Amino acid sequence: MSHRDTADRAAEALTTALAPIVEGGSPPGLTWGIDVDGERRVGALGRLDAEHSRATAADTIYRISSVTKPVTAVAALALVEDGTLALDAPVGDLLPELADPRVLRRPDGPLEETEPASRPITVEDLLSFQLGQGMDFRALGSPAPLDTAMAEAGVATGPPAPQQHLPADEWLAVLGGFPLRHQPGQRWLYNTGAEVLGVLIARATGTSLGAVLAERVLGPLGMRDTGFSVPAAASERFGACFWPPDPETGTVGVYDPPDGQWASPPVFEGGDAGLVSTVDDLLTFGAMLRDGGAIGRTRVLLPGSVAAMTTNRLTKAQIAAHGPSPDGSTGWGLGVGVTLAPTPSVVGSYGWDGGLGSAWRNDTARGLSAVLLTNEALSFPHPTAMIDAFWSVLAESVPLT
Repeated sequence: MSHRDTADRAAEALTTALAPIVEGGSPPGLTWGIDVDGERRVGALGRLDAEHSRATAADTIYRISSVTKPVTAVAALALVEDGTLALDAPVGDLLPELADPRVLRRPDGPLEETEPASRPITVEDLLSFQLGQGMDFRALGSPAPLDTAMAEAGVATGPPAPQQHLPADEWLAVLGGFPLRHQPGQRWLYNTGAEVLGVLIARATGTSLGAVLAERVLGPLGMRDTGFSVPAAASERFGACFWPPDPETGTVGVYDPPDGQWASPPVFEGGDAGLVSTVDDLLTFGAMLRDGGAIGRTRVLLPGSVAAMTTNRLTKAQIAAHGPSPDGSTGWGLGVGVTLAPTPSVVGSYGWDGGLGSAWRNDTARGLSAVLLTNEALSFPHPTAMIDAFWSVLAESVPLT
């Protein structure tokens, strides 16, 4: 079967499977896209707003939340390639707030019981989420003294809200005043590494994270609708982000309105979860990585950097103790989740999901890049039935090459 026929078959199957879910109202709307070795198909279902007055479209702009992380990682690796950064360099050289950190003797212990860090935090620690600070998925709902203190100081990890975030320098100063949860390199902890990485990129280049992303990633790839806010000229393509329906009442709340957190340039350009984008932009980003770091003659990364980014960096013990997925099937590379044991029934060699309803994966064995963007936030840090259905359909309709 040709790539064109495969893409057509997958597109038809996706529409058939996803349309009834959207008609049920959760999520209110979505846009999906696939790229099978250059054959691209995009579809849109549902509505942008609670009034059902605007339909989603191929060019609808969504809050991509944690799918921001791989984009930030690519920019960082481009800076590694040109010598601006080095993976083994201590971040304290550029981020003195994180030089010589203290570490809790017990992650759930009192803040006064600390010990010196066994080694400096490195650039690679930020990318691999092993700096010793961040969200512990397995401890959600059971805050330790460190969690409580960080929340009171305004540096807790939570759903993205770029206008409410502390400015970068202030945020890092407050963060650096707390002890690490674990020794650098000891455990995988979510999110904070990408936030710190964005600040590091800005300081290393003497400009803003947004400017670096535009120069190194977004501009070269023609990702015109990706950024940290939605310009007024594009506001008609941007809608609300909703909470899932209340299980008892069915009421749908609004997480963020169209004129909310992303309607103007943010106080903090979050390398963790701050970007908005479109399916088309993210398919181009995914195809660049799938094809070894280049689109046509436009090269963003060297193949070796792509390989390093998409290779698992976690040990079996780290994954078992605290990994990116509850079933232990996913490791972590440099800013991206990595599938540990690919099988024909699982789509994706690497990729990541976002808590505001986004998902992206590349599957090198299928020649596939796939993106699903919705306007409904997740109620927990794992994929929804909608996201699972998306990947299940692709597993059945896009064969291994």
